[in-house]
Amino acid sequence: MDAFFASVEVLDRPEVVGKPAVVAHDSPRSVVTSATYEARALGIRSAMPLVHARRLVPDVIVLEPHFEKYRHYSRMVMQIFHDFTPLVEQLSIDEAFLDVSGATKIFGSIRARVKAETGLPCSVGVASTKFVAKLASTKSKPNGLLVIPEEDTLEFLHPLPIDALWGVGKKTAEILRKRGLHTVADVAHSPESSLISALGQAAGSHLYALSWARDPRPVSTERVDKSIGKEHTFTEDVIDVEKLTATLLFQADHVGAQLRKAQLEARTIGLKVTYSDFESITRSRTLPEATSVGREIHKVVCELLDELRLGGRSVRLIGVRAAGLVQAGGQQLSLWEDEVDPWKDAEIAMDQVGEKFGPDSVRPASFLRKIEPTRESGTPG
Repeated sequence: MDAFFASVEVLDRPEVVGKPAVVAHDSPRSVVTSATYEARALGIRSAMPLVHARRLVPDVIVLEPHFEKYRHYSRMVMQIFHDFTPLVEQLSIDEAFLDVSGATKIFGSIRARVKAETGLPCSVGVASTKFVAKLASTKSKPNGLLVIPEEDTLEFLHPLPIDALWGVGKKTAEILRKRGLHTVADVAHSPESSLISALGQAAGSHLYALSWARDPRPVSTERVDKSIGKEHTFTEDVIDVEKLTATLLFQADHVGAQLRKAQLEARTIGLKVTYSDFESITRSRTLPEATSVGREIHKVVCELLDELRLGGRSVRLIGVRAAGLVQAGGQQLSLWEDEVDPWKDAEIAMDQVGEKFGPDSVRPASFLRKIEPTRESGTPG
């Protein structure tokens, strides 16, 4: 989908069509969630602080986010995809792979139906592998269609810059450029052993295979959320550790509830901290046993926070993430575990009360301490 959140918001704001606009909370501390292509043409990007976006484009239109609307339109779009093929692999709220083997005339029909039934534009890339199809969809944005026949794959792929390859971030790109590699073709015509020497066995072999368009992964219809998280950007930078740990408790409680609702448990718990200078640090810990208990999650992230040794540095954003997700009850009990965790029982009871009387009808007493109201930023990843 093209600038999905922004496109959804513009549906209800026709006067914004053709103008630079961003989706963000209208606050000095907010960041851009999505930007129209008119705003992107002026240098605005997702994750950019709103104050920076306004410096670039003083009259940029700010649209408040409505996450339930995005979920509604996502369901509509995915249902359209399923009408064309049962082999749909949803990657995120606004992106999916479709296996349409043998079909030759449906690509325009998919775009036309999405536009007709939702009013939203989308871009389609067609290729013989998932990797190249993804590149083609990006190249065709906005609102385009690009088909790469299998015999033309390398002709399309090789002139692209090295950061077109999945897994090539800023640091990897620097390593490759220092070796004189600037395009995908340069990587393809380097000895695989040289890439392994520079990047390690897994990364070197991975990039070498992609540079020759080797991507055997099929479209998978089984999708499990990779992670569940919750983040909060403070209205003012925070130094008080007690306030940070109180915010983490709220987030851990939310993540635990989302895990239980999805009947999942997490093996890995992560902490994200963004300082006032926008430096971001993440830390994680893999647990001996998966959990969906908010208090256990909170204990881990507080330990991770303590290990950071903030040293008086002020914090702009803090967040909790649960990863390594497994089905609840899918692991054997520990040899020494002879009773159910009382906190798990308590939190399950809270879930049941929340379903009947609303999500905030019962909360731990420790939530009575003053913490900022949180804006919604928790999403499955």
